[in-house]
Amino acid sequence: MAQAVNASKNLPSDPRNRETVRPAGRDPQDGNLETPINSSPLVKWFINNLPAYRLGLTPFRRGLEVGMAHGYLLFGPFAKLGPLRDAPNANLAGLLGSIGLVVILTACLSLYANSNPAKALASVTVPNPPVDAFNSKESWNNFASAFLIGGIGGAVVAYFLTGNLGIIQGLVG
Repeated sequence: MAQAVNASKNLPSDPRNRETVRPAGRDPQDGNLETPINSSPLVKWFINNLPAYRLGLTPFRRGLEVGMAHGYLLFGPFAKLGPLRDAPNANLAGLLGSIGLVVILTACLSLYANSNPAKALASVTVPNPPVDAFNSKESWNNFASAFLIGGIGGAVVAYFLTGNLGIIQGLVG
């Protein structure tokens, strides 16, 4: 029995080997593991459609999309969970807090851009990373400036939607 189990360890056709963690490309020295999560088609599709990995986008467009999402999502915790949540101007405090954090994150992106970051490596989830996206300081700085614009815009949109929620609900029904 033990010999049969040992003989089936490296057979891809054995059903016990389909949902295990194994080295990517069967090279254990690669440092990359292939799991049922990161090698599933759904996860690959989702990750490869994120702005950082989607092919055909300029660094400015990538930064704009990432910044809009961050600015929009950062507004809520600052406005609804922050220390001024019971104040009459809690939404304004949330707007200013989220804009402040977006500015800090943009400064961090600029610092990272000046540190000569390494090129993107292929992995199990992203076999073909975009090589033209983040290959120079200029592209990283374009990403950071667009992140600032998109982040402030996303926070302003969230502030507008929260402030005019009654009007929007009246229009929709």
